[in-house]
Amino acid sequence: MSLPPTLAKILERSDVWRGNTLASALLPGVPTGFSGLDRELPGGGWPRGALTELLPARRGVGELSLLLPALVRLSKDELAWIVCVAPPYPLYAPALDESGVDLSRLLIASAPGRDAAWACERSLRAEGVGAVIAWLPEVSADSLRRLQLAAEASASLLFVFRPPTCALQPSPAPLRLALEGGGGGLIVHLLKRRGGTQPLPLPIVIPRPAVLKSSAETVANRAAFPA
Repeated sequence: MSLPPTLAKILERSDVWRGNTLASALLPGVPTGFSGLDRELPGGGWPRGALTELLPARRGVGELSLLLPALVRLSKDELAWIVCVAPPYPLYAPALDESGVDLSRLLIASAPGRDAAWACERSLRAEGVGAVIAWLPEVSADSLRRLQLAAEASASLLFVFRPPTCALQPSPAPLRLALEGGGGGLIVHLLKRRGGTQPLPLPIVIPRPAVLKSSAETVANRAAFPA
């Protein structure tokens, strides 16, 4: 049965989606570097102008390695700034450099407590910022909503690392992923995405970059890839 013209026009909008299909995106996504994950994300990659929540089972499972291909693309191909807010450990620059991230485009904001969410908002408003990565273990629901609105007003990627127990709490983030280590890689569980069929797809296994399999793996997991 054909749809009325007015309804068909509404369904063509990028901010409207059917419950049995993936949502379209206002902006093309930034490829994650992992085809299996890209196929499951609206826009075919990390969503620009949206909050992505990452919930690792524990620190040091290689969680930041999931973002490396996108960070390389943003820092080298797009010459965009990468802002890391309140990392719990010093980032291990040699591992990031060996992975291909342009360190000259990397900024670290050691903002404590509530200042961390404020630093994220300011970074999202800044010109030339391609991605904001923040560690916000105790962020409030109101602050998350503000961050989602700030992300929508930008074309930047916004990643927020939170504890695994937050998976049971509601969130304004359009995309939520739970992460755990296993088999020398990273296991990604899609907890929430815009559109898509139910139930959500089976966990996706992401191989770790070669840099994490070097003799410096212990140091890299502890210092370069915290959550």
